[in-house]
Amino acid sequence: MKFAWLCSHESYQPEVLVDQAALAERVGFDVVLGSDHFHPWVDDLSAAGFVWSWLGAAAMRTERVEFATSVTCPLFHYHPALIAQAAATVHRLSGGRFMLGVGTGENINEGPMGFEFPGYQERIDRMDEALSIIHRLFAGEKVDHRGRYYTVDKARLYSPPLGELPVLMAAGGPRSAAFAGGNADGLITSVKDTTETNAKVIEPFHTAAHAAGRRDGVVLATRWVVSAGGEDEAWQALGSMRGLRAPGRLDAVDPAVLRQRADEMDRGEILDRYTVVSGSEAVIEAYSPLVSELEADIVAIQVASVDPDATLRMLGEEVLPELRRLR
Repeated sequence: MKFAWLCSHESYQPEVLVDQAALAERVGFDVVLGSDHFHPWVDDLSAAGFVWSWLGAAAMRTERVEFATSVTCPLFHYHPALIAQAAATVHRLSGGRFMLGVGTGENINEGPMGFEFPGYQERIDRMDEALSIIHRLFAGEKVDHRGRYYTVDKARLYSPPLGELPVLMAAGGPRSAAFAGGNADGLITSVKDTTETNAKVIEPFHTAAHAAGRRDGVVLATRWVVSAGGEDEAWQALGSMRGLRAPGRLDAVDPAVLRQRADEMDRGEILDRYTVVSGSEAVIEAYSPLVSELEADIVAIQVASVDPDATLRMLGEEVLPELRRLR
């Protein structure tokens, strides 16, 4: 079992997150995740660096940790062949320490560039086509493809991955989980209730993988936690992410709109949608079900706080050793 730390590109500028990734390695994390957003969730306490540039810089600042996107969308403003090239380049720069995490996207990243954000069926159909292209390019093929959504003309990666480059797909329900099982090497899922996640996401993923003749894939399980001593501190810690729980977030393109809506809501209503904890023991309690009940291959720790460096040191000294013992 490995433990991952999320570098939130919606919360901190990319140069800050390069330092954060290096610190995560020093305190004992095995994997560093990078979110991929064109727009953040609010417009006042936020950032939105280009994760693919950051990954190259972070790879040069680290020696041991693996990296993964959590997640990138290879369907609209990224062509899937371009994502294959980007992932292969990071794989080479990191000495093979990279996994490609993909998802079906969000309008806040696609709408600002003029892309219409379709319903689920079109997005999963696009993912089917996109992953076929990506897998073939990773395998070293020269790819010709004339599909419903994408065209590839004699495309080949002339800087290919150094070896196997796993593709993990985000899923929150049985349909996406089953698709991931048949088409990806692993699963990324956010956990609220472990029993529900196991039944509706992890089991369909493994069942589909076995039916497709694929080996058991990697399960990366994550949970959002806010570490704070009280409501005021929790609200401050969650400042850059508060628009994520605002009404209409699936349709929004402007972070200012989400910020206004979030600030019109009762703070408690937003905070109640997160696990708010104080102290290392409470953090251990929040993540231990992902270790002992789900037995995830990678447990991703996403802790919002007012001092992320201090939080990382606390996690390394007090939380990771206890979670490792729970394995």
